Amino acid sequence: MGIISYIRVSTGKQAKSGLGLEAQRAAIARFAEGEGHEIMGEFVEVETGKGADALDKRAQLAAALAEARKRKCPVAVAKLDRLSRDVHFISGLMAQKVPFVVTELGADVDPFLLHLYAALAEKERALISRRTRDALAAKKAQGKQLGNPQLLAAAAERDVLIEPILRELAGLSLRAIAAELDRRGIKSWSGKPWNAPSVQAALVRLGLLSS
Repeated sequence: MGIISYIRVSTGKQAKSGLGLEAQRAAIARFAEGEGHEIMGEFVEVETGKGADALDKRAQLAAALAEARKRKCPVAVAKLDRLSRDVHFISGLMAQKVPFVVTELGADVDPFLLHLYAALAEKERALISRRTRDALAAKKAQGKQLGNPQLLAAAAERDVLIEPILRELAGLSLRAIAAELDRRGIKSWSGKPWNAPSVQAALVRLGLLSS
């Protein structure tokens, strides 16, 4: 059976760095090889996944859907959040009558479970956002000087993208994690190399380390 590959990163900076692109491509390729599928086309998007109306902004996803309809085959993504973390958006995609395969979940996940996983991802994003706001409020109450809220929000959004990698490296020291992230070519949210304090800040924002 054929599949259409869809890969998405959220910013132009990520696309230039290759963050996530090759990992997604490799995951889909491994899945296709293991399941005996042929990749009939690949569509790469640089666009945010925010908002239930995000499909209007995502020309490559629309093109992937059209190609899948034409070939009567599924669209494959490496992770569900590459489609969206918005459950309403996922529901809208299901209404397109084009099947989706999420390689990290396996070939046999039905649409009901995709809705469930999307709801959990949306909840996780909300919890991360709330933890960030609560942490900032606590620091402000303690009289600590806070940084630019927009920059802090950008950092929190970046944390979500690299959370699986940080979880993978969590057993290492902060300096070792920083060195490994730099070795993999993954820049911090500010675009600078990692160091122990920036790793610690990311882990705290994600709730993986106590402040």
